[in-house]
Amino acid sequence: MAVASLPAKCDRLEPNSDHDTLSSMTFDLTVKLCGMTCENDVDLAVSMGADFIGFIVYPHSPRALTLKRAVELAERVPEGRRVIVDVETCADALLRYRDAGFDHFQIHAALPLDEQVLAGWSKTVGPERLWLAPRLPPHAAFPEWVLQHVNTILLDTYSKDQIGGTGHTGDFEHFATLKQQFADTRWILAGGLNPSNVVAAIERSTASRIDVNSGIEHSPGQKDPNKLRELFQVLELD
Repeated sequence: MAVASLPAKCDRLEPNSDHDTLSSMTFDLTVKLCGMTCENDVDLAVSMGADFIGFIVYPHSPRALTLKRAVELAERVPEGRRVIVDVETCADALLRYRDAGFDHFQIHAALPLDEQVLAGWSKTVGPERLWLAPRLPPHAAFPEWVLQHVNTILLDTYSKDQIGGTGHTGDFEHFATLKQQFADTRWILAGGLNPSNVVAAIERSTASRIDVNSGIEHSPGQKDPNKLRELFQVLELD
């Protein structure tokens, strides 16, 4: 999806009534919207041009869906864009997700991660379709061995008490360093992104793939259509 390139450097990440926008030369930005729980939100996300739409089945998430409900909503999303999101998925569950017709499988996992477990996930769905979201604490070394089994890494803001959806932004400079160091890997930036800070976040992180969840909600699991539209206006994707 083509969008415009970044403006002059901006360190501000606090809300601003006059949002920064991406302007001038074009580049490709991939946008995933996550935590969808109802038909209206899914339909709006599809109509706005989201590249991927995520459905969370982790039962402890405030945005959790049953697999049956996730499948119902995913049927409204074009093939190739449907992402199921879980935490440290067991082998049987991953098989069910695959057989249910999802296209990509985003799995959040604590570190250290058992290599046999990761290899099993990769074998079940393939390294191209597996999106690993390692829970990487601040200043911790990235376990580069995982890249033998997965081609896409999603970095979300670390919290010892919560898995995703914290509403807090992460270490953009660390993201940029990892993206440069492992250039053959697809890196997705997540954590606290919203219409007010997304431009500065993209600039500082050099991200070309982003995941937005709580920043376009009015309550957990309930997207705010105005914020969703505003996000795409800021990114000039509408």
